[in-house]
Amino acid sequence: MLLGARGISSAGDALSMVALMLHVAGTTGQALAVAALLLAGDFVPSLIAPFAGALADRLDRRRLMIGCELVQALAVLAIALFLPSLWLLLALVAARAVAGQVFQPASRAAVPSLVPSLRLAAANARLGLVTNVAELGGPLLAAALLPWLGTRGVLAVDAASFLISAALLTRLPRLARVAVDGSLWQGAGTGLRYLVRHRTVRVVALGFCAVVLCTGVDDVALVVLAKEHLRASDSVAALLLGAVGLGLTAGYALLSRMGDRARMGALFVAGLAVSAAGNLLTGAFAGVAWAAAVVFAMQAGRGLGIAAIDVGSNTLLQRLVPDEMLGRVFANLYGAIGAAAALSYLGGGLLLDATDAPTTLIVAGAGGVLAALLCGAALARRVD
Repeated sequence: MLLGARGISSAGDALSMVALMLHVAGTTGQALAVAALLLAGDFVPSLIAPFAGALADRLDRRRLMIGCELVQALAVLAIALFLPSLWLLLALVAARAVAGQVFQPASRAAVPSLVPSLRLAAANARLGLVTNVAELGGPLLAAALLPWLGTRGVLAVDAASFLISAALLTRLPRLARVAVDGSLWQGAGTGLRYLVRHRTVRVVALGFCAVVLCTGVDDVALVVLAKEHLRASDSVAALLLGAVGLGLTAGYALLSRMGDRARMGALFVAGLAVSAAGNLLTGAFAGVAWAAAVVFAMQAGRGLGIAAIDVGSNTLLQRLVPDEMLGRVFANLYGAIGAAAALSYLGGGLLLDATDAPTTLIVAGAGGVLAALLCGAALARRVD
């Protein structure tokens, strides 16, 4: 049931974000307004990550997830009904994103209660596969539905997807509330202190964030590489951007069959190194013959690495962290990753303006590989 709920709501998310981006771009004509929409959906929720995790550890996780899906359905339905002015639209998008921020750690923390420990890696891989396919299909579904339903109709479909997801979640077994003393504020502080003081968890978080800080700019650099360096058409550029998604899908499919045979710490570090090396090699081979085909292969390889990062880190933490801290660890980890990505956009953008796309990808990839190696050395002989 969790698998179906995550897939349906992820597809709806991707569907509505495309519709909203096109709506904002068409009604305001300002790139800044589209950027503000993306910030409201991605950056704002990361600010409340410690409290999102504390909620996931204090409340019955099934009921919390259902509540989050209902809040998201109401927020999207309000947008669909009124198509409000930009500032109110941003507030509603932020409200939906905050509910999603609470949902994510609760869903990740719920997995160990639903499957045996030896099947955690396979379960995480299947979750990743379903959500990735849903996110890939969302824009395609938006392209098919927008001419027929318009922006309001597409948003109504998204609202319905959250309601369906909530209905599926009601069929999960009851996930017992974890006994937590103190206020929500104190619980959030405890979660942050745990992340800092637990050595292995701290190393995973620092390694993950360091690689994202180095390589988060890769999608922007890849667009510039395709259009300005390779002189590729829009369709080829889109194909290169989609290579990561194909690699992710293949990686999740592979790990759903063999993930539990791997050591999760080693899988996580290998994923970090492979994803960063994909960018390094993309930049290094951008000038060779058949460069577009080489770039596609390197980016698909990067997708394989990202799948390994996701499955390895989730499974490792689910096995290592006590249940009463798991929601806070996941919320704080992914909140920090969101902040690292934002910093990477800024720093990488400056590097891209000062140099060129191949150089940016080489520098970013080399930094990411170094961070992965340091993380691997720190984790050696410390985890399963």
